[in-house]
Amino acid sequence: MDIVLYALTALLYGGLAVAGWRSHRHAALRPMLESVPPVPVSAGIPASSAASGMSTSGRALLFVALLAHGVLLHTTIFPQNAMVFGFAFALSAMFWLGAGIYWIESFFFPLDGLRLLVLPLACVASLLPLAFNGVRVLPYSAAPMFKLHFLIANIAYGLFAIAALHAVLMLLVERRLHAMRGGMSQRNAAAAGNGWLSSWLDTLPPLLTLEKLLFRLIGAGFVLLTLTLVSGILFSEQLVDRALRLDHKTVFAILSWVMFGALLTARKVSGWRGRAALRWVLASFVALLLAYVGSRFVFEVLLHRAVV
Repeated sequence: MDIVLYALTALLYGGLAVAGWRSHRHAALRPMLESVPPVPVSAGIPASSAASGMSTSGRALLFVALLAHGVLLHTTIFPQNAMVFGFAFALSAMFWLGAGIYWIESFFFPLDGLRLLVLPLACVASLLPLAFNGVRVLPYSAAPMFKLHFLIANIAYGLFAIAALHAVLMLLVERRLHAMRGGMSQRNAAAAGNGWLSSWLDTLPPLLTLEKLLFRLIGAGFVLLTLTLVSGILFSEQLVDRALRLDHKTVFAILSWVMFGALLTARKVSGWRGRAALRWVLASFVALLLAYVGSRFVFEVLLHRAVV
């Protein structure tokens, strides 16, 4: 049964990713064949020719993929009242939630550029547990307190994962806009406008819209990350009968919490934005990734030990 879910999930994610990239490629080639330059939607200029988002059938297929992936994660992580987890399962869950958050966002914003990035990553991540089977964790994983902690943590990490992808796209858009304003010749500007990367970025909403979405995701993720740390402390004291240990996972989790909190504070107080803020988002996400995935990779693959 599991292998059927693996195949179905990968097939749906992969098929949607291939279809999306093929559609994007045709859309990028059409202006070149017609000698009409694409309109830079990402620069804040509306364009009726820009991609308007997923089709109804594509959105329905993505929903089916999310359902199959969710059932797959539940059956493989919680088999027979036990729990099996590892860095591969962590990445799979992270990108499942990231794809789900994109699916919700797609109802309100044309985010084709983000879809072309999320779906291939979700496809690869969904197959990782086949290569890395994870480790069986302690029996108290069946406790309601632990399951609540696990759920909140995974939603938080999914929000931050999609926020990091937003930041990557925004950095690419900013770099392109600076290049176009930096005295490029008309010939080079036309070449840049016809490139596949440029046409990909043209499918995104304006930068201000992306920025608003980014900080909404970070704000929601920060609240859930705070609850994750608090529930982790309560979980340790109630079930393990000891306070939260300052191991590598905890240190990096607290570091990322401080970094995201500093970013939100700077944004609120001084309106911090631009490249520096986006790079800070990525640095904060890397710290969180080291806590969430890095520690599990070291223990599971290198040391062959379980880590909760």
